[in-house]
Amino acid sequence: MKATIERATLLKSLGHVQSVVERRNTIPILSNVLIEALPEGGIRLMATDLDLQILETIDAKVETAGTTTVSAHTLFEIARKLQEGSEVSLNAADGKMAIKASRSNFNLPTLPRDDFPIIAEGELPTKFELPAATLRQIIDKTRFAISTEETRYYLNGIFLHVVDDVMKAAATDGHRLARVTVARPDGAEGMPDIIIPRKCIGELRKLLDEVEGSVEISLSATKIRFVLGHAVLVSKLIDGTFPDYSRVIPTGNDKILKIDPKSFMQGVDRVATIASEKTRAVKMALDRDKITLSVTSPENGTAAEEVPGEYSATGFEIGFNAKYLMDILAQIEGDSVEVHLADAAAPTLLRENDKAAALYVLMPMRV
Repeated sequence: MKATIERATLLKSLGHVQSVVERRNTIPILSNVLIEALPEGGIRLMATDLDLQILETIDAKVETAGTTTVSAHTLFEIARKLQEGSEVSLNAADGKMAIKASRSNFNLPTLPRDDFPIIAEGELPTKFELPAATLRQIIDKTRFAISTEETRYYLNGIFLHVVDDVMKAAATDGHRLARVTVARPDGAEGMPDIIIPRKCIGELRKLLDEVEGSVEISLSATKIRFVLGHAVLVSKLIDGTFPDYSRVIPTGNDKILKIDPKSFMQGVDRVATIASEKTRAVKMALDRDKITLSVTSPENGTAAEEVPGEYSATGFEIGFNAKYLMDILAQIEGDSVEVHLADAAAPTLLRENDKAAALYVLMPMRV
């Protein structure tokens, strides 16, 4: 194969595909990116970790069509360090790839394309489109709550399911829950309940920054495919059952605090400065229109701050993990958040208002 491509175009595309490639691989071919120079012009780049696969097509002048594979991270680093504005020539033959740009020359070993694994998508019966902005909102408002605990692998992703005429996305790590509700897109009726893995969510979110308009989504019970402009992302889904999270969403929390999320978050952040790294616990004492945040740390002393808010129910004290609380408050876009409380041991519900697409549940801590 022989092709010429602009450095900026190559770098941008390699930035997308190489992040799928795992740094440590026992199978050498999985460290490589598949490069296919197309007879009609253009280059196709593909990378995979056997669970997630990305394919991107970019503009290039093709002299000789052909396919090879070369180290993804090495090629990315070369492209990153080449002079801005340079034209990059890629020429692969006899187990080597020659890379030329301006006064720089590189020769990299290649591996045959036949060894490169490709995820078989199979039938993807459910097909629908979602606006890129909606998909960004779903990810941004839920992914912070995805669990990183490998033993509960079924929580290591975002749960997507359809209920009547709405689509719901949820993530939880057992301490907090985030859920977003959007209108059900045409074509999604009858879709299976799926769990999209954390790594796929991360790569999808990066690609969404460059997409306007809609994203085509096709899925089965085991695989999902996203078509985003010039890029196609295919991922295996998590094979597990997501817990019935609706059971933990409180419906009878009658003590309501209305507060500005930004000043609340800043207050929590300030008093949490002295909280012990292990627990990050902050106590919240509620009184009529008076909220006092405090931290007591055996090593670092004490801190307290009053924050303004509307509260007219019976006063009591409750404790939260400061980081979890701040993660939720960071997602609230308006200038008011409703905090629905019951008692010091019951889950707390947070949302902008009763019409908001997103709601959050946070488990309290003993303080």
